[in-house]
Amino acid sequence: MDEYRYCSTCDAQRMFERPECLDGHGADCPERCCVRCGEAILVDPPLVPTAPRRRRYLAA
Repeated sequence: MDEYRYCSTCDAQRMFERPECLDGHGADCPERCCVRCGEAILVDPPLVPTAPRRRRYLAA
């Protein structure tokens, strides 16, 4: 089944397909990828904590 959605990278309606699901959803996987540019639509993407930046003080 072809599924067309708006792709913000292509700035147009494009065909999206379901990539291989590694989360075990099988045919019910909600994630999609643009077949033209590869932009992904992810449902509940993982949040990666970032380490706080250290300030560098230079001696005057």
